Amino acid sequence: MSVQVTISLPDSAFSAMRRRPKDLARDMKVAAAAKWFEAGMLSQAKATELAGLSRVEFLEALNRLKVSPFQYEPGDLAREMNA
Repeated sequence: MSVQVTISLPDSAFSAMRRRPKDLARDMKVAAAAKWFEAGMLSQAKATELAGLSRVEFLEALNRLKVSPFQYEPGDLAREMNA
């Protein structure tokens, strides 16, 4: 099951982003999934599903958006290395 969400954007948003409405909507969905993944609100699997991408495509999107594919808090890696 899916739910459609509608938002209103000024016409200038499409020209500013140099995107057609359909392309901008897809980009916004990927950006939201990446941000929510980065914030720890979604797992990588759920964010990938929300973005409507394959896992490899989502990892490539994270790279383009400069989002780490790893969900570690500062100090987590050091604690794991010392364990």
